[in-house]
Amino acid sequence: MRRPIRFALVLALAVALGAAALPAQPARQLQAPVKLVLANGLTVYHLRNADVPLVSFRMFIGGAGSAAEPASAEGVAGLAAALLMKGTRTMGADAVAEALDFMGASFSISAAEEYAQIAGDSLSEHFPRLLEIAAALLTDPAFAADEFEKERALRIDGLKAAKDNPGSAIRYYFQKAYFGNHPMGHLSSGTGTSLGQMSVQTVGEFYRARYRPDRAIAAVVGDIDRAALEALLEKTLGRMARPAGPAPAASIPPLPRPSGKKLILVDKPDATQAYFQLGAPGYAMGDKITAAASGMNTLFGGRFTSWLNTELRIKRGLTYGAGSSARTWASGGLFAVSSYTKNDKIGEMLDIVFDLLRKGARDGFGADETESARNYILGQFPPTLETNASKAGAYARLAFYKRDFDEYDKYLDDVAKLTPAALKAAAAKLLPQEDFVLVVVGKASEIRPLLAKFGSWQEKKISDPDF
Repeated sequence: MRRPIRFALVLALAVALGAAALPAQPARQLQAPVKLVLANGLTVYHLRNADVPLVSFRMFIGGAGSAAEPASAEGVAGLAAALLMKGTRTMGADAVAEALDFMGASFSISAAEEYAQIAGDSLSEHFPRLLEIAAALLTDPAFAADEFEKERALRIDGLKAAKDNPGSAIRYYFQKAYFGNHPMGHLSSGTGTSLGQMSVQTVGEFYRARYRPDRAIAAVVGDIDRAALEALLEKTLGRMARPAGPAPAASIPPLPRPSGKKLILVDKPDATQAYFQLGAPGYAMGDKITAAASGMNTLFGGRFTSWLNTELRIKRGLTYGAGSSARTWASGGLFAVSSYTKNDKIGEMLDIVFDLLRKGARDGFGADETESARNYILGQFPPTLETNASKAGAYARLAFYKRDFDEYDKYLDDVAKLTPAALKAAAAKLLPQEDFVLVVVGKASEIRPLLAKFGSWQEKKISDPDF
């Protein structure tokens, strides 16, 4: 009888040793959440994390962002989001603020291009109350006339202030120059003209048409179990009414693609520095080029030791900062380069930028640079998903764009395999050579002669209405 026992022990030990010899499976960036669907159509993803007594909540409402605004009501999405925070018919703005302050909770409603975003964080003991306040604001907004007037005036003043700051103004002018009449050209703040024509009724109409639970994706991460969350959701966000009619179209037309050079100079006569932003087509959310584009952008302008910052700041002292970025949406993306310098140096700065764009597309990046980009991303990305809040945001964003929850694992796997050839291909596709939009804000009388060599410029005055 001892032999079978001894054999079984030896077999168990061998299996254990064999398992220990296998390579450890890397932890997933995001654990698979539980999917809940409320009766009103709201989809919620839940992950229990009892490590700390905190809960984070994020919700994206598709078709409630600035790209869904009527052309005649630019800025209404942002205005609606702001006014939703100003209280209900039975709970004023001050009462809402005081309740959040008492709980030590945070809560916000904002509008991006493709969606409205709701974000809340609190101690787990206060989460039911936080979600009750969220539901009240989303289902019974006051949209008080006096709050509308105050918020509209605040936004108009903000637009005027932006024109006094070329670092802020450049973003507005570039968005208008690049996207034009496309829905993505709608400024989240609106314009002085559009805000002046808007009424509180306009805001209410947008809210009633666009804030639909059947277009919403939510995520809850933290110290709350599934049963308690399901009951809480039905009592709170489950009250969001699902309109009987079909939802308005939420798809966005293909993004514009510049043909040739579009050069715009915005004259700010009192400016001592010139700011520029240059943009060209990027890539859509989830595109297979994502990892290579991230590596390329890291090296070109995405970190302090990038080509752009090294040449413009570290070597020549032309600026305190220069960089490049990639923004992605469902229908496409934008690759942009930006910086600023003294008026008399803007020509030199742009010469260097165009030289670097040509070099990147022509020569790509070396093996050492590629390894550096890989290590940088592999080290920097994982910590961005460590908190409840970041996980909830990631779940909501991935679900909104219909991506799998292992998206970031695949992304990091692709990053780990990046080669110089892959980065060169990304550079050739994304670094603009002839087709781009370039906007410069500065003192035209000083910088106009320095810009003439780059082509024919359309000029605007910063004192002219809007952007």
